[in-house]
Amino acid sequence: MSIRIADKTFNSRLMVGTGKFTDFETMKKAHAASGAEIVTVAIRRVDTNAPGHVGIMDHIDTNKYWILPNTAGCATVDEAVRVAHLSRAMGINNWIKLEVIPDAKYLMPDPVATIEAARKLVEEGFTVLPYINADPILAKRLEEIGCATVMPLASPIGSGYGVKTLENIKIIIDQATVPVVVDAGIGVPSDASLVMEHGADFCLINSAIALAKDPIKMAEAFKYGVLAGREAYEAGRIPMKEYAVASSPLSGIVGKN
Repeated sequence: MSIRIADKTFNSRLMVGTGKFTDFETMKKAHAASGAEIVTVAIRRVDTNAPGHVGIMDHIDTNKYWILPNTAGCATVDEAVRVAHLSRAMGINNWIKLEVIPDAKYLMPDPVATIEAARKLVEEGFTVLPYINADPILAKRLEEIGCATVMPLASPIGSGYGVKTLENIKIIIDQATVPVVVDAGIGVPSDASLVMEHGADFCLINSAIALAKDPIKMAEAFKYGVLAGREAYEAGRIPMKEYAVASSPLSGIVGKN
């Protein structure tokens, strides 16, 4: 069940976020219930003391969780690279979840800016995990320049629409030699199970947990959804057929000639 990203090995295949929780205590309990080992934090919001983020690092046990700093809120290559440098200067670690999102309405990542920023950060020694649309060509290019994962969206970020890009995600999984993290748009644990059943390596969940009526219970549900999906993938599903097949053998039935 364990999996490696760059130089780190993890047992949980669920990553969780820190935004949109009503309070830090709920966030902490949800993180614990999720069983996750990786927690992503928006460095720009921490640095600017944005509401809901003031003192957030005091509420995450860095001995228990691996922090994945992210560049949320960055709209350009320069902004993303600068925030990555800020994260490094803060002494968190050398990882960065790269987000370059110039469109405030639809929140779609910029593919051109993402690959440009990723190339710079990889050259500077960062472990880069880029957030992208579910574009198999872009995913392969990012892998080729040295990114540690690729992180395709399932549907628009925060939408809860579920998995709308499955066919492209399946192609990305098929051609990837780095872990594939499905990130954004997942609404319920069955969404997470679906992509894990098709071979995704991780799911990253934030809004679906933080905005649930009971974030702690939902976090636990996602733990089991991801686990069930992965175990189903490893077990191997039966072939799909266009006709019915009896589950019990017909030979040897009492009263049958």
